[in-house]
Amino acid sequence: MHIIVECYPGAPDEPSDAIPARPREYLRQARDFLGQPTGSVTLSASAVDAMLKEKGLKEGRLYERIHDAVAQHLISDDMAQWAHQVSLDPNDPRYADDRASMPTTEHAQRCLRFALTLADILFVLPGRVTRGIVESEPRP
Repeated sequence: MHIIVECYPGAPDEPSDAIPARPREYLRQARDFLGQPTGSVTLSASAVDAMLKEKGLKEGRLYERIHDAVAQHLISDDMAQWAHQVSLDPNDPRYADDRASMPTTEHAQRCLRFALTLADILFVLPGRVTRGIVESEPRP
């Protein structure tokens, strides 16, 4: 008889419930599709897009909204730079741009890491702060 003690790789964490439903589902699917990098990158970009829209940034293209998020102090300049470096442009795969290289698994992982970090900054950490304030209120 064999007993399984641990499996590798481990089960990926579920995106936090603090993340609104639509971007959370995109993040789940981006994680689940890491084996299909083109789909995963597109889903990560959709998650970023949905998160920015949740914060009221609905005008313009994705990268313009990322810069709007910097201007509104929702994210740092470094986060915007990271967004550009991971190449989140969902149009490359959708339009089969001949100039764009096909995403790799590593590229998909980088995009997902960025999207999850953005979710932490925009939703998870502010929720933790709010709970911390409520929990630390003096009780009569």
